[in-house]
Amino acid sequence: MSAVRRWLAPMAPAVLLLGLFVIGPILWSGYVSFTDAALTGAAASDPEFVGLDNYRRMFADPALWHAVWVTVVFTVGSAVIGQNCLGMFIALLTRHRNRWLRNAVGIAVVSAWVLPELVAAFAIYAFLNSEGTLNNLLVAVGLEGVDWLYHAPVLAVVLGNVWRGTAFSMLVYQAALAEVPSDLTEAAEVDGAGMLRRFWHVTLPVIRRTIATNLMLITLQTIGVFTLIYVLTAGGPNAATQTLPLLMYDSAFEFDEIGYGATISLVLLAIGGLFAVLYAVSLGDPDEEGA
Repeated sequence: MSAVRRWLAPMAPAVLLLGLFVIGPILWSGYVSFTDAALTGAAASDPEFVGLDNYRRMFADPALWHAVWVTVVFTVGSAVIGQNCLGMFIALLTRHRNRWLRNAVGIAVVSAWVLPELVAAFAIYAFLNSEGTLNNLLVAVGLEGVDWLYHAPVLAVVLGNVWRGTAFSMLVYQAALAEVPSDLTEAAEVDGAGMLRRFWHVTLPVIRRTIATNLMLITLQTIGVFTLIYVLTAGGPNAATQTLPLLMYDSAFEFDEIGYGATISLVLLAIGGLFAVLYAVSLGDPDEEGA
């Protein structure tokens, strides 16, 4: 028994903080989702229990399914494909290059990542709006400018999130590639394997768990992105970029329906949990051969 206590004692502060700041709010959201809690009116001071009314309303609401679809498109486009693939490409491109080139590329990419999200969002807005830098460059070379945030809003927010978040994937893959045994790649090269075959058959199997871990982290971060989209489009035009965090915010704080907003937050939590389980399964047993 004393051994168990010695093992649990160092974990007690972490468990306490986890319960206070994570599990507690989740349980509170679950409770509020069964009430008509609001910011104003009688429900603000004395919310009533409404059972499954919020859930019935939510699943019958076309705005929810549209927001789920936009969230999936945004997450897959900007995290799974954009940040992950671009981060891998930059890490491979700078591998075995001289230190000055690696540092220059690293500073250029990481500078977007270290900016506060609000500042980064305004920088992207200044670049993409109808009178922004991109359109001025297009006009300078004789091309017609486009209101990117209106005519291609999903593409705009996806590219904005890719620009801001790629640095994390790049740093993760740079560290992973540094651990790939050089004798494996040299042996494959001696056997006549080209660059692509060496990458596919040697590098990827060695770093596959790093890829799964990176995908899990950037996916869960991207699902909850709010500030970037809110600054660029506020979910518009016509809800074209209204992801679940924005729908939740609008329901809870624009329309004062805290109970309904809490119900939507649980859907967001469920989607994040689903992605986490899928990535955790893909990680497999760390003791498997070939890890």
